[in-house]
Amino acid sequence: MLYLIGIGLADPEDISVKGLNAVKKCSKIYLENYTSKLACSKEDLEKFYDKDIVLANRLFVESADQLLDDAKKYDVALLIIGDPLCATTHWDILQRAKNQGITTYVIHNSSVINAIGATGLQVYKFGKTTSMPFPQKHKVETFYDVLKENKSIGAHTLILLDLDPENNKYLTIPRAIDILREVEKERQEKLFLPKDLCVGVARLGFSDQKIFAGTVHEVCEEDFGLPPHALIVPGKLHFMEEEALKMWQR
Repeated sequence: MLYLIGIGLADPEDISVKGLNAVKKCSKIYLENYTSKLACSKEDLEKFYDKDIVLANRLFVESADQLLDDAKKYDVALLIIGDPLCATTHWDILQRAKNQGITTYVIHNSSVINAIGATGLQVYKFGKTTSMPFPQKHKVETFYDVLKENKSIGAHTLILLDLDPENNKYLTIPRAIDILREVEKERQEKLFLPKDLCVGVARLGFSDQKIFAGTVHEVCEEDFGLPPHALIVPGKLHFMEEEALKMWQR
């Protein structure tokens, strides 16, 4: 059996009872450690689960060869921060497991996709979610294209900011705003101007989560502290959303 288990956003206790029971049955447990960052360490999880955990980097998870080989012999769990099926890589693992005759079981949990409702923005009014990679030699502007598409229908845009926990590299909200400004300056489509409203979110689901709403300029000047960070560019606001965002403004 191969279990894909969502462990939530922050602490050891975020795992569901069903997920914890599955972990306790497994002979080998892997923790994906490249898509997000927990508020706790691997050792904290091991103590709470009473199980040894092996860290799994991007190459290990995307190849999945060792994971699937193990699952042919005994019960194996892949622990995933957030929810297991918010990333296409994990769906690919399920398909490959099926092709190899391996039984799978998915245990869901909270993720940034639903927890973003903590901002007061209505979850069903978000359009496509996009991600912003670290700056590269080859320009990537997909996030700006998604912003344009979402704005055209009045939808909110959630931009997930890149991270590389193995090398302790994290894209911050101010840097993401700078990148968006640079693209705006080149393309001149008036999608992200200094006086536009945006919302910065840091450590969503952590005990010290931070949400701050303001103009692009104000949010860029704010100190959001430790990662992970995300940026929201709201679309058309309902009056209840307007009132909710006032909670996070100065």
